[in-house]
Amino acid sequence: MRIATWNVNSITARLPRLLAWLESSGTDVLCVQETKCTLEQFPTEALRELGYESAVNATGRWNGVAVLSRVGLTDVVAGLPGGPEYEGVAEPRAVSATCGPARVWSVYVPNGREVGHDHYTYKLRWLEALKEAVAADAAAAPPFAVLGDFNIAPTDDDVWDPSLFVGATHVTPAERAALAALHAEGLSDVMPRPLKYDRPYTYWDYRQLGFPKNRGMRIDLVLGNAPFAAAVKDSYVDREERKGKGASDHAPVVVDLDL
Repeated sequence: MRIATWNVNSITARLPRLLAWLESSGTDVLCVQETKCTLEQFPTEALRELGYESAVNATGRWNGVAVLSRVGLTDVVAGLPGGPEYEGVAEPRAVSATCGPARVWSVYVPNGREVGHDHYTYKLRWLEALKEAVAADAAAAPPFAVLGDFNIAPTDDDVWDPSLFVGATHVTPAERAALAALHAEGLSDVMPRPLKYDRPYTYWDYRQLGFPKNRGMRIDLVLGNAPFAAAVKDSYVDREERKGKGASDHAPVVVDLDL
């Protein structure tokens, strides 16, 4: 079974690349972030023609998440139970579903903007709610994983130059502590192997030749419970999908499982 996560940075802008990648990659389940569309605009029919069912949480031009599956799609929950609102809005940042033998969450963790901003506080509250929401599934027997854009680099090795991020979001002790709290619920980081260079970055800024110079970050993560982690055969970042015209600024993270 092949499960992947990909922040597509607009599913309508990236649709031809997404459809081609699904066809060529043999992915069974894909967790998508930043769909940036309404529910009505989501390309459900185009995906169905490829054999994928869609579970979608999307409300407009910002945020938005989905789970695409060709191995079944049941027990869908749209949203983060108990999650905080931001400026009075419950943003579409989480959706979960059971896909064949595994249960998955697709999450798009708030960016945080800058330390001290109310969006940073919101990010920490959102992560606390996520920890509470996934605790039961993390402890259960079926394979389970939370996949998505966490907007957190787990260690200094996960950013291309840690000195440039001092005092910035994505690397603060509080954010990393929130990630560690998820690990404490029984979820471990499925580390992708690097296919080029020595670190498997998943995001490169569009500006200042970020990708050609490999000035990246590993912020797209797969956190699996013990049965999920035990089934992992391989994991890698598909850097090819960050290349060329019309690419997202994130690359897919792919996990192969013996399920």
